[in-house]
Amino acid sequence: MEEELKQSRDIEANCLKVVLFGPESTGKTTLSRQLARHYNSVWVPEYAREYLQNKWNNERQTCEAKDLLPIAKGQMRLENKLAKKTDTVLICDTDLLETKVYSEAYYLGSCDPILEKYALENTYDLYFLTYIDTPWEADDLRDKPNHRMAMFKAFQDELIRQNRPYVLLKGDKKKRLNEAIKHIDVLLKRRGIEID
Repeated sequence: MEEELKQSRDIEANCLKVVLFGPESTGKTTLSRQLARHYNSVWVPEYAREYLQNKWNNERQTCEAKDLLPIAKGQMRLENKLAKKTDTVLICDTDLLETKVYSEAYYLGSCDPILEKYALENTYDLYFLTYIDTPWEADDLRDKPNHRMAMFKAFQDELIRQNRPYVLLKGDKKKRLNEAIKHIDVLLKRRGIEID
């Protein structure tokens, strides 16, 4: 089972891995799509949305602690599959560290030790922490409109605690996109990766 939570080691060495990270309804998916389009690359969707929407549609049940490992496995399956389709930039709508933060926020500070292990071992080049200055959009899965600042702080604290490189993104969609592109371009140039 642990193999399913590891990043694939046959990923192109030059591939830059970027994660959109932060609370629900802060524009991560929108920005992921925009960045993938800008770099003519691929983005890794958030597997939890598909998994939990199916659970809601079929059982009228929300996320439980027992769902987190299947979600983590599905996320890594998607990431490893899509990473093979680019040698430039892989845009990840989320990662296992995000799942760890949610686990601790929702389930009394606990996280499955196996999930935590790979949340800390899997590596990315840059995180974009999305701020809560976007409008809240309700759906079947989102449930903490009144806890946005507390959730944002939990995500930021985790990045700091794990010493992950991150950039805080605020403002409208255009401002966030331009800021993200600026930082990705610097890393691509540093790596000698050419983008058409």
